[in-house]
Order: sequence, then structure tokens, then C-alpha cells
Amino acid sequence: MSTEQSTAQAAERRVGPVLSANELGRAVLAAIEQLNPGAKVLDRGAYLRVLASAPCVLTRAAVEQVTGQSFRLPADLEQVMPAFQGFLHLTEEGVEWRAEPE
Repeated sequence: MSTEQSTAQAAERRVGPVLSANELGRAVLAAIEQLNPGAKVLDRGAYLRVLASAPCVLTRAAVEQVTGQSFRLPADLEQVMPAFQGFLHLTEEGVEWRAEPE
């Protein structure tokens, strides 16, 4: 498989978090949907599975805009994200779920 094919397949893969279906989890979901048009959400009752084209991004500022409260990364995200699909790249300002490691 060529590098171009590998990169194209990675871009087609869906990535993203699994979020608890509570108030903060839904706020994180709202921020993700704002930043990632076309993201799909599978509502499984107790949890929400987000599937977006790679990369799926989330910023601290976007969550704070939705909630009106401070949001600390990674601590606050860890409270509502029991799992994820893809490779996680995390800073204090944002998160990216990627299809391939950097």
C-alpha cells in the first residue's frame, strides 16, 4: 500500500470520543459538533459515541463558551470520556483525535 493510499484511508476513518450522557458530556458534544461539521453521534443512552472525520478537534474555549464555566484539560475531559477511537493528541488548550499517530 502506498503512503498516499494509507493517508487517504486514514482520512476516511472515523475518530472521536465516547462521552458520558450527562450535562458536561453533552456540553462537550455540543462543542465538538460546532467545531466538526458532519460529526455523527450515536446516542446509546448512558453514553454518546462521537464519530467524525479525522481529525476530530475540541478546544477548551469552545467548551467554555457552551458551558459558561472554566474547563480544564485534561482533567475535566477525563471525567466524561471513558473511551475514544483513534489516537489522542492533547494540550491544555485543545484535543485532537487522529486516525494515525503523529
